[in-house]
Amino acid sequence: MAVSANRLELLQIADAVAREKAIDRMIVVTAMEDAIQKAARSRYGSETDVRAEINGKTGEIKLQRLLQVVEAIENPATEIALADARHRNPAAQVGDFIAEPLPPMDFGRIAAQSAKQVIVQKVREAERDRQYDEFKDRIGEIVNGQVKRVEYGNVVVDLGRGEAIVRRDELIPRETFRYGDRVRAYIYDVRREQRGPQIFMSRTHPQFMAKLFAQEVPEIYDGIIEVKSVARDPGSRAKIAVISRDSSIDPVGACVGMRGSRVQAVVNELQGEKIDIIPWSQDAATFIVNALQPAEVAKVVLDEDAERIEVVVPDDQLSLAIGRRGQNVRLASQLTGWDIDILTEQEESERRQKEFLERSALFIEALDVDEVVGQLLASEGFVSVSEIAFVELGEIASIEGFDEETASELQSRAREYLAAVEAEQDAERKALGVEDGLKEIDGVTTAALVVLGKADIKTVEDFAGCVPDDLVGWVEREDGEVTRFAGALDGFDLSRAEAETMIMQARIKAGWITEADLQAAAEEVEAEAAEAADDAPVEG
Repeated sequence: MAVSANRLELLQIADAVAREKAIDRMIVVTAMEDAIQKAARSRYGSETDVRAEINGKTGEIKLQRLLQVVEAIENPATEIALADARHRNPAAQVGDFIAEPLPPMDFGRIAAQSAKQVIVQKVREAERDRQYDEFKDRIGEIVNGQVKRVEYGNVVVDLGRGEAIVRRDELIPRETFRYGDRVRAYIYDVRREQRGPQIFMSRTHPQFMAKLFAQEVPEIYDGIIEVKSVARDPGSRAKIAVISRDSSIDPVGACVGMRGSRVQAVVNELQGEKIDIIPWSQDAATFIVNALQPAEVAKVVLDEDAERIEVVVPDDQLSLAIGRRGQNVRLASQLTGWDIDILTEQEESERRQKEFLERSALFIEALDVDEVVGQLLASEGFVSVSEIAFVELGEIASIEGFDEETASELQSRAREYLAAVEAEQDAERKALGVEDGLKEIDGVTTAALVVLGKADIKTVEDFAGCVPDDLVGWVEREDGEVTRFAGALDGFDLSRAEAETMIMQARIKAGWITEADLQAAAEEVEAEAAEAADDAPVEG
């Protein structure tokens, strides 16, 4: 059978569009069929169920309408009587559909325009789906593109098979791009939106620098060296923590490269951003000391529950440790995930002296002793009256100048003082309306009950409705700034795990859950942890 030229042209057009838009040829052919159906309905009536089919090999267009088989015809445009249907198909039943061929039709100008709009719309949708499917799997990659245009400081980049945007706040400060410039950036998000997929790229993202190092350092690409964390002040300074899985390879040296060639390539791409390469350590104190380089650290004090660390530096190292506008300590904090407080040796000495005097004054007042005894107790490391009241008698008696009789008298006075404070606090607790049931929860002291009452937590149900954050506080990090929010029991040296245990006790006491529920949940967590451990790859 001879194939007419216009039919061949139809298939050639479908092939050309599919190639140009990088979509499947059948999507274009289906769009053409939908366009022909729409045009045919405008001629045969919108009620008519018209179906168009284009032969993928010959380009022949077959038009037919579907008629539903019924007992009695109500709408001749869409229905056919059972008797008539059985003339065409003896097996026809009520509810079946019969296809009736329609004669070929010529497209008028309006019908052709309408058909074109349908095809353009379908092809555009297919192109958008293809772009989204292609780029959603490339989040986390560095891509190269060419600047297409600059709008209000935002750079639109042509990626060849898609279009991306680098927003003004994702550009390194003071860098400018013009039409035609080459851009290298990190894809951090791809969203499906009404106007098509939106591909967002960044040159300030911490992972952009990590990926640049992976391109320049073969050991990172091969997995021998791992980038553990990155902190950046884009265009100014950055810190990157690295660790080697091979003890014979120095991670810092490998990243620096011969005469600094590797790190210099990254610095050049980042417009001269200074980069500190830090050896990562599992020990938090060692890692934080490394992160504060080039400053020297004299001493560190960790508070693991609050993820806070106090760093003591020599007086002449303070400005170096903090950095210009706090840059060094801020980047070190972002890199390690810890809040860092920096003190000079003189400030620490003054603070220790102040704490010593405060403790001495407390012991003098609470135990009704003279200044020498109060200072002796403070210098021996006692920090509270309760510690004196319940410590082994021998520990007090062993202090130079004390004997067992003196130690016993001090303990007796300490316990009397604590009993008086307890009675005072219990009266305040009752005045606040805090119920007695809360006293039965392990770990909740009378002092804690007073504080809870002031925070409007007065019943077991109130306490059961809390979460650990409500009691011990929480930390939020945004744009490198760390904000600490206090909990109701701040200052009571309560860990998150202890707070959770207390809340669970309250929930059992309130009847919200049972001990069996708690045990089942614990067993489920243990089973999941064991399963995860079994599935974890074994390093050899």
